[in-house]
Amino acid sequence: MQINKNHLSTTMFLAPYILFFVTFIILPVLAAVYLSFSYFNAIERPTFIGLSNYVSVITQDGVFMQFVLPNTLQFALVVGPGGYILSFLLAWMLAQIPKLPRTILALIIYSPSMTAGIAMAVVWTIIFSGDQTGYLNSLLITLGVLFEPIQFLQSPEHLMTIMMVVTLWGSMGVGFLAMLSGVLNINKEIYEAGYIDGIRNRFQEIIYITIPSMKPQMLFGAVMAVVGTFQAGAIGVALSGANPTPQYSGQLMVNHLEDYGFIRYEMGYAAAISVLLLLFVYIFSKIAWRLFGEKD
Repeated sequence: MQINKNHLSTTMFLAPYILFFVTFIILPVLAAVYLSFSYFNAIERPTFIGLSNYVSVITQDGVFMQFVLPNTLQFALVVGPGGYILSFLLAWMLAQIPKLPRTILALIIYSPSMTAGIAMAVVWTIIFSGDQTGYLNSLLITLGVLFEPIQFLQSPEHLMTIMMVVTLWGSMGVGFLAMLSGVLNINKEIYEAGYIDGIRNRFQEIIYITIPSMKPQMLFGAVMAVVGTFQAGAIGVALSGANPTPQYSGQLMVNHLEDYGFIRYEMGYAAAISVLLLLFVYIFSKIAWRLFGEKD
C-alpha cells in the first residue's frame, strides 16, 4: 500500500510536466508529421497526398536544394562547433581567474544570449549599415581601405558571414553556463593526481582530466548548440530586412519553412520541411550523444 502511495505522489508531481510536454511537444510534432503527408492551405480541410510533399522538396524545389540546404549545413557546421568550442574555451579560461572578475565577465559574455534576435540585429545593423554612417563602412573609408560604402547586409557575398559572426556573438547561453559550472566543480585533487601520473601541461590537463570529468555538461552544451543552430533563421531576415533574403544567400531551413507556411500558406509543404529539420536535429544530437554520452 505504501508503494502505491509513493507512485501516486510521484505521478502527481510529474503530472504538470507530462501535461505540458504532451501538449506543447508531442502533439505539435505528431500534427506536423500528419500535415506533412497532406495538402493544407489553412482554410480547407487537409487532403492526404502521401509522400508528394517530400518528393517535391527533394526533386522539384530548386531553391531548397541549391540554396537552403547548403546554407543550413554550412551555417550549422561553422556556428555549431564554433560556438561550442568557444563556449568551452571561455568557460575554461574564466575558471582560472578569481571569483569576482569571473562572475562579472560571465555575466558580460552571457548577456548577448538574453537579448532577443531582433534587438541583436538592430545593434549589428548599425555596425554593418550600407551607408557612410555604418560603423564598419565609416572605419574602412577613414582608413582608405574603401572609397565608397559596401551594402554588407544586401550582399550575397557577405550576408552569410555576418550571420555567422552575429550568431556566434550571441551563442554563449545556457550551454556556456553549464560548461563553466562543470569546470568549476571538478575536484582539484584529480588535477594533482594527474600531474603525479604524468600530466605535463595545460593541454594534456584539458584532454585527459577536464573534458572526461565534465561529460554531462559537454553533452548538454552540444545538444543545446545543435538545437540552437538549426533553429536559427530570424537573424538573417532581421539583418537583411527581407524573407527570402537577397538572392537566398542567407536563407536557412527555418526561413524556407516560414516562407511557405506563413507567407504562401502551404502548410502541408511547410510541415514536410519542419519534419526534415527535426530529422537533422535528431541526427546531429545522436552524434553529440555518441561523442559525450556515457558508454555504460
